[in-house]
Amino acid sequence: MSKLDPSFDRRKFLAVSGSSLGLFAAGCNPKPESRSEVETPPAVDTVQQSTRDIEALLEFKYTEAEWNQFLSNWEEHLENLRAIRSFNHPNSLAPAQVFDPRLPGNQYDTRNSLFGLAAKPNPFSDNSEDIAFAPLSDLAHWVRTRQITSLELTELYLSRIQTFGEKLECFITLTPDLAREQARQADAEIQRGQYRGRLHGLPYGLKDLFDTKGIPTTWGAGPYRDRIPKSDGHIVQKLREAGAVLLGKTSCGAIAYGDIWFGGVTRNPWDTREGSSGSSAGSAAATAAGLVAFSIGTETLGSIISPSVRCGATGLRPTFGRVGRTGGMTLCWSLDKIGPICRSVEDTAIVMQVINGYDPQDPGSIASEFGYDGNLDLSKLRVGYDPQHFSDASSLNQAVLEAARAAGVPLKEISLPTTDSRGLIVQLLVEAAAAFEALTLSNRDDELRWQTDRAWPNSWRQARLIPATEYIQADRLRRRFMQEMQTVFEEVDVIIGNNFAGNMLQITNFTGHPQLSLPVGSEERAIKPAFGETSVAEGERGTFPASIGLWGPLFGEGKILALGRALEETLNVNSRRPDLGA
Repeated sequence: MSKLDPSFDRRKFLAVSGSSLGLFAAGCNPKPESRSEVETPPAVDTVQQSTRDIEALLEFKYTEAEWNQFLSNWEEHLENLRAIRSFNHPNSLAPAQVFDPRLPGNQYDTRNSLFGLAAKPNPFSDNSEDIAFAPLSDLAHWVRTRQITSLELTELYLSRIQTFGEKLECFITLTPDLAREQARQADAEIQRGQYRGRLHGLPYGLKDLFDTKGIPTTWGAGPYRDRIPKSDGHIVQKLREAGAVLLGKTSCGAIAYGDIWFGGVTRNPWDTREGSSGSSAGSAAATAAGLVAFSIGTETLGSIISPSVRCGATGLRPTFGRVGRTGGMTLCWSLDKIGPICRSVEDTAIVMQVINGYDPQDPGSIASEFGYDGNLDLSKLRVGYDPQHFSDASSLNQAVLEAARAAGVPLKEISLPTTDSRGLIVQLLVEAAAAFEALTLSNRDDELRWQTDRAWPNSWRQARLIPATEYIQADRLRRRFMQEMQTVFEEVDVIIGNNFAGNMLQITNFTGHPQLSLPVGSEERAIKPAFGETSVAEGERGTFPASIGLWGPLFGEGKILALGRALEETLNVNSRRPDLGA
């Protein structure tokens, strides 16, 4: 295999190969200056240099005879590529190939709808901050029994958003008039005895990736800041039917990446000099800061878990296919998932009970019921942990394991997959580049605020050089990890570990398994300055929430939530609140 020459000039390569082969100008190069460049006959020595450059860039080797054959019908190949490009590919148009996390020959528990909470309602408090940070079970009880009205609760959250929202940069669009209208409707229905369930009258924040009729849905990106949908997304309809009150659209990193959006950088409520991580940046920040009762996020590769960890929220990424995605922005058809971001474990169960369900318009949707038992006998759970994930022997890690034992959970040492998982990212990059090809080809990717090497514009351009064969090989690697995780879950019901250790976040996103992140204490660490932040001294440290991860088998959310609730109760960390000042 040829190795890339460290002195290789990529810019020169793109210019030369674009004019000689037409490969990058018409097939891969996203920004050809004109068709005439593609059709200019190249000099023989230029072609030979270009072929060597292509081999160096992509690390393969063809003989001279093979290159001559390769070029003999290249124009025909280009015409096929041009034909593909000539069609309109809206973001909502899914590929014919659909990912299914279920392996053939295995049985999955998709029919369990029994639901019971362990939490008992607490007495109503007149303190506005206590109300703002109360768990959903309390808020639901207080609203249903009319100790507080939905309108009063809505006004409380709107007031907090007015006070703290700008500091956190966590909302893109507020909907106060709609929220008040929905709250009044909820109050009237509850007064008439038409109670719809635990989310009835509870105000929430919605990640700005979901269509809302007549209300901007910007995807956090400059090119779409004026985009106004004509209909509601599937999850918006589900929450409206449950009687939930929409406060507004929370900020998200542009095109579901990071915490940088066209209007700002979403902040961590524990130290606003930090970004909140992303891309469900505003949902996590607003929830952790008590600006909403709960929020909705999405995850392709960490976008629920990462901001939940950073902001000290509780985030649940459900099994792939559990929650319908119609009317939501697509980043990666085979990876995108929707889940709740809350302040306690049982809150996520309450929200999941509502948003779970088959979506006939989503090709990846899987019909499944959702069950949760807050009083599950934990002694019957098989809980595994990989000792390598706890090798630092930190007091916090040990406290988590001890809390599990104190809750009566038998722990078992296991070994998690060690196969190199780096190649999986190829699938995400290619699908994302396809989903937003129009931005790349039109040069409108330049309108995105974040333009570093790791940002979408550069990643999408690089993805156009990934051979289709490697994309398929990445998909086969994905199947291998699905098999390996199936083997692990034949031994245990739940895995406990660091959210980011052993590449488990990446692996289980690709295999479709659910993950719960919950705060379990505090840690001192270096401050991570937000994009453009200059006020943090080098090496400055602070105290921030620390979280743990729980993973379950496909459709096994109920078990990880039951264990998570027990850990949460034993460790008693939910009493901490960020100090945002006046």
